[in-house]
Amino acid sequence: MSPFEDRKRLHFILGNIILALAAVMLLFMGQLWELIGGWALILWMAMAAGGVYLVAKDKDIGPPGPPN
Repeated sequence: MSPFEDRKRLHFILGNIILALAAVMLLFMGQLWELIGGWALILWMAMAAGGVYLVAKDKDIGPPGPPN
């Protein structure tokens, strides 16, 4: 693998980890809301957006290959 592909794979893995943490955060949203209020929602939205961005960044934008 080239270093470029390794970096793409790292972004994909980090994005999925962040999305998993955001999903787990939803399970504890009640307690988090009591502790930090509306910031819990803002933190969750930021984590979800960051995770989706990293996963989407993994898309291959290179030129398509020859037709089959």
